[in-house]
Amino acid sequence: LDGYADGAWGVQDAAAALPATLLANSLTGGSVCDLCAAPGGKTAQLAAAGFQVTAVDASARRLEILSENMARLKLSAAVVEADVLTWEPEGQFDGFILDAPCTATGTIRRHPDVPHLKKAADVSRQADLQKKLLDRAAEWLRPGGVLVYSVCSLEPAEGREQIAALMARTSDLEVLPPQRDYIPDFEACVSEDGLIQTTPAHLGERGGFDGFFVTRLRKKD
Repeated sequence: LDGYADGAWGVQDAAAALPATLLANSLTGGSVCDLCAAPGGKTAQLAAAGFQVTAVDASARRLEILSENMARLKLSAAVVEADVLTWEPEGQFDGFILDAPCTATGTIRRHPDVPHLKKAADVSRQADLQKKLLDRAAEWLRPGGVLVYSVCSLEPAEGREQIAALMARTSDLEVLPPQRDYIPDFEACVSEDGLIQTTPAHLGERGGFDGFFVTRLRKKD
């Protein structure tokens, strides 16, 4: 389509754009880190918003796609090939996006095989990994900084229950409910306690979105 090869625009599901939108509306600038970043939609959002972005992913192949997308969009970011569980950054960051590996049950409208492929053991395994990744990200977040956690999953163990467990084991973080005008079209997806859960049926008359769970957290001063 016109403009794509020239970098005038990129492709991203509307729900997948929420995490970077929330982080960008939480900070006035600074250094941010996109964990599990490839193929780079969120990295591009943050770079376009003027942040100094570090993109981390363990997959060399997927990072090649990220770098190609960033070059096409004429944007830049520091790209790091590393396992987040063993990576040691040089310093702390003002903000993080952790779009964690998950069962991807929220992508069922585009991948109808998901409920036939995923098992309860997959949920448990991914939830355990998400817990470890959250703890690592919280460790590297500056006091006053913002961490946005997201998964394209509808499973409570990967979403609401994951955040409840995080809050139970640390007193350093607090949920930062989003202002509803930050996320037009998704106001109805924000719960009373400030957590966001979209579903594939949301705004189905406009084609629908992926199911995403998103939470914004602040590290206390």
